[in-house]
Amino acid sequence: MNAVPGRTPGSAPTFGRTVPVPGGLLAPRGIKGLAAVGTGATAAAPGSPSALRREARKLAAVCVLLALSAAVLVPLTLPLGWDETVYASRFSPYGPPTPFSAPRTRGVPLLLSPVTTWSDSVVLLRVWLLVLSSTALYLGFRPWLRVVPRPSAVWVAAALYGSLWTALFYAGAAMPNHYTAMGALAAVGCFAGRGPGRGARYAGLAAGLAVATLMRPNEGAALAAPLLLAAVVVPAWRGRGRILAVAAGAAAGALPWLVEARLRFGGVAQRLAEASEVQGGMRPVLSVADHLTALDGPLLCRPCTGDGVGWAAAAWWPLLALLAALGLIAARRTRTPWGMAGTGDAAPLWLAAATAGSLTVQYFFLLPYAAPRFLLPGYALLAVPAGLGLLRLADRARGSVPVAVALTAVLAGHLAVQAGLAHTHAGIQERARGDWQRIAAVLHAHGVRAPCAVTGDDGILVAHTAGCVRTDLRTPERSDAVVMRRADPPPWARDWPRHPVPDTYKSGWTVSVRP
Repeated sequence: MNAVPGRTPGSAPTFGRTVPVPGGLLAPRGIKGLAAVGTGATAAAPGSPSALRREARKLAAVCVLLALSAAVLVPLTLPLGWDETVYASRFSPYGPPTPFSAPRTRGVPLLLSPVTTWSDSVVLLRVWLLVLSSTALYLGFRPWLRVVPRPSAVWVAAALYGSLWTALFYAGAAMPNHYTAMGALAAVGCFAGRGPGRGARYAGLAAGLAVATLMRPNEGAALAAPLLLAAVVVPAWRGRGRILAVAAGAAAGALPWLVEARLRFGGVAQRLAEASEVQGGMRPVLSVADHLTALDGPLLCRPCTGDGVGWAAAAWWPLLALLAALGLIAARRTRTPWGMAGTGDAAPLWLAAATAGSLTVQYFFLLPYAAPRFLLPGYALLAVPAGLGLLRLADRARGSVPVAVALTAVLAGHLAVQAGLAHTHAGIQERARGDWQRIAAVLHAHGVRAPCAVTGDDGILVAHTAGCVRTDLRTPERSDAVVMRRADPPPWARDWPRHPVPDTYKSGWTVSVRP
């Protein structure tokens, strides 16, 4: 090969620089097309459209695999839980309505309405939700393919997040947290993106923020705040477009909540006060230990007294922190055409970490109880730098057998623990939720059938399962039966015939029926 004046052998022009590529060849950074790898071989450049499509296909495959894993670990026949029953009954003609308290929003009922408006099949609903959750997983991580310096880190991040037992358990559940997480993730990815397609990114930013706010307005506010701050403070992100997109998304997502606050609760302040009361009183607290305890369950830790820390599950926190830190370091040392001057590609990942903190802090320091699902949005955002950190460790493992063995053991242990917890909690919930059907059978056997009214412990679920409405213990004239667990009925029902409920997961259920 003839030498070119002013150029060293084995180099190629790249905007005034030369960049090494595998095989001793040098190729331009950030250009579209193919880069030579070895003699006579070609491969798509990291940022080329073909390379991004390949990584997008891998991301889609991960989403499908995780949906199938969730279907295997969590039975599609799992009865609806308390919250799921409340959400599913909003648009369902099957069964009586359930109370819809101040903290709840209309986001999940809208997701369920394509099924619940015409069918009461739990299996069909869970299949629909698996399709929705895997689609949301893809849409949440997809914008990051053009943000992170190694696009392959995106599907690795999706696998990290999706392999958590909480993500697997709630993949087919009628709950808002996964969709809040994916909305937040997509919003931050679209916010941090640069280059062509600005209009599409702003639309994605507004849509992601709207979804997150529609599902959980408190988390929508916690997401919008750092994004607005970044749009004002960070020079590369300044501009009216991002600010307007954030404002539009937050407003669109909050509008149904605001309208309902006015119509049903007498205003925003009244709804917030009632929601705080239902949640046990939002106040400065320290719930970090409760969330650590709840990493292996139960689904609702309220209160968390008497429960210890499951250290195998708790290992997720230091593992996530380590991988995310490695990813931030790796991103700072790299550069893509859409990176920010002087920062490598670390700035978008730092923004992901900041929004993860904003979404998590309210649960650590304001809510007096814990539930593992509350942390899903924070996990999703931290999974992006963690995926990059995991790839960096994998690079090291290729040249070191001990590192490869250790990394394989850690990942295998993580997957085993998470899959085991998902399957265990599915089994617990299947047995526990079966109690409501057993109680309903006893009610029906003793003449309590629709139209009817039931009060007592777990009144919402028992009443809905039996086809009755729930009444208050303080209104004896309206109740046809009282259901209690390990407790006597109220004085006004002490003389009613009492019937035990056999073969329950939780013992001690009795049904008192009006004579």
